[in-house]
This record gives sequence, C-alpha cells and structure tokens, in this order.
Amino acid sequence: MKKILFLLSAIAIISCKEETKEPKDYVTFSGKITNKSSDSVVVRSKTYSKTIKVNDDGSFSDTLKVETGVYNFYDGNESTNLFLKNGYDINLTLNTKEFDETIKYTGTGSDNSNFLAQKSLKEEELLNMDELSTITEIDELDTAMDKIKIQLDEFYNSKTGLDSTLILNANKNLEPMLKFYKGYIADAINLKKELPKGAPSPSFENYENIDGTTTSLEDLKGKYTYIDVWATWCGPCKAEIPSLKALEKEYHGKNINFVSLSIDDDKAHGGSWDKARENWKAMIADEELSGIQIFAPEGWKTPFIRDYKINGIPRFILIDPAGNIVTPDAPRPSSEKLKELFNTLDI
Repeated sequence: MKKILFLLSAIAIISCKEETKEPKDYVTFSGKITNKSSDSVVVRSKTYSKTIKVNDDGSFSDTLKVETGVYNFYDGNESTNLFLKNGYDINLTLNTKEFDETIKYTGTGSDNSNFLAQKSLKEEELLNMDELSTITEIDELDTAMDKIKIQLDEFYNSKTGLDSTLILNANKNLEPMLKFYKGYIADAINLKKELPKGAPSPSFENYENIDGTTTSLEDLKGKYTYIDVWATWCGPCKAEIPSLKALEKEYHGKNINFVSLSIDDDKAHGGSWDKARENWKAMIADEELSGIQIFAPEGWKTPFIRDYKINGIPRFILIDPAGNIVTPDAPRPSSEKLKELFNTLDI
C-alpha cells in the first residue's frame, strides 16, 4: 500500500509540473530546400529580421522569438509569406525550380502558412496577366473581375480552423487588390485605343548609348523593334533580365532589334544624374546585358516616355519595320504570349 501511495504521489507531482510548465515562447523553424539559391534564408517583417544559415544539403533550423503575424521568407531569389506565433514548430520544404508550386509546411501551426501558400497560388491562377491582357473592352473586363471576385471569396471563406486574422485580412484586401488589377488592365485597354496598332510610333532622337554613340528610333527602321523600358532600381524589371537575355540569344540575327531604354534619373540616385548614369552602366556590365542599351535624357519626363503614357515599369513596346506601332504594351520576355506574337510576324 505504501508503494502504491508513493507512486500516486509521484504521478501527482509530475502532473502538477506538467500543468505549470511554461509554454514555449519561440518558434522552432526548420526546413529543406532542394536546389537552394543561397547559403542563407531570411525571415522578415517591417520590424523583424533574422538570417538563418542553410547547410550544404539545403537543410536549415533555428528558433525565432516573434510577435504573432505574417512574415516574409526570402531564399535569396524568391520569397513567400508564412504565419508565425510563439509556440509553433514549423517545417518547410520547397524546390526552387518550382518555388510557389512546391512550398509545403508541416508541424504545429502549419495550416496557417499552408493557407497563405495556397492563397498565393489561387490569386496567381485567377489574376493571370497573360489572360487578362487579352481583354479588349471594359464591359468584358467588368464581367471577368466579378467572376474572379466570387471565386476568391469562396476560396477564402471555405477554409476553417485557421487564425481568424488571416481570413479577415484576405476578405478585407480583396476589393483593393481587384481594384488595382482592374485599373491596370483598364489603362492597358485605353492605351491600345489611344495608341492603336498601325499608328506611327512616337519617336526619339540621339539618346545616349552605352557604347558612347547615340541612337534614334529612325536608325532602327527596317526591322521590328522591341523596347524594354526599365530602371536599375526596379525589381520586376530585373526579374525579366534572364528571359530577355535568352530571347535576344534566340532571335539574334533575325528581323528584330532589342532595345533597353533606362529611365534612371537624378531623383532615384541621390539627386545626381552622374550617379544615375554610373549605376546604369554598372548594371549593364554586371548583368552582361546585350542588345541596344540607351538612356532616357529626362527620366520619367522624357517626351517618348510621356507619349507612350508610361507610369509604371517595366513596359514593353513593339514597333514594326516602318516605324508604326504593333502594340504599346507588349508581353514581357518571360511570357509565352510574346513568342506567340512574334510567330505572327515576319521576324
């Protein structure tokens, strides 16, 4: 009997200790990256940042003391969002060759981060710019956006068991997000009406060339001309560089000029035009950019930029051998739609 009482007392003491055990006040975050992009990853927000070492085999592990909320995970090339809360134990796996499509989370609290990954894929699927850019009338755009709204609303609100702030914020941000996309596509529709196919293209003369000469649009007649309007500080512009370089290589010697027109200006480079040019030349060298590299003399205020109503970059323009507009808003180099367009022309 004494042994039984002793055993019961011991169990009671252990139970009391377990009940009073403090909850873990940090996140355990680990993972395995296939085809890693860097030797480290970063978990960050506006007020938090931690760099985590990635081992040679792509594995990593660390602890993070955080405030509950959405954080950004950056692997040195691409990024995704995840939801962190002290006490969570999350493991991430991904293959950088198909970054968004292969992200998967397991462990305590992983459902919230999986929702964010699925949400990103769903929005990318429905708000497909290649598809939306084929819309030519505002009424058609209204119908398409209404349909997308219904589908996203159903997707967000079909999820259960998640942190309530995730669904709340998804619903809250739905209208502003769709308004942005609708405005962007509407501007493109109106642009093509104001600068229609076959109309003479706005022109430019004697723009500074990277090789020390000057280039005018008149010099490029006789071939199609694909113009990439970009800047050294523009992330989406830089993301298109590998595709643009591959495209230039594939079409080298064919009936097309590839022109990159930088709108780097003094405001974006500490008030110095000299610094703007220096950074422009440095990036061309660092990235080994080919094609015709020219510099807009007045940045955003350059007449050619204003004539094409460019308010955001990158913008791609296609002009025919006679100097007439094919499209004032051509597909990006990374889009299959561009090669489809090229295949309809004598290039």
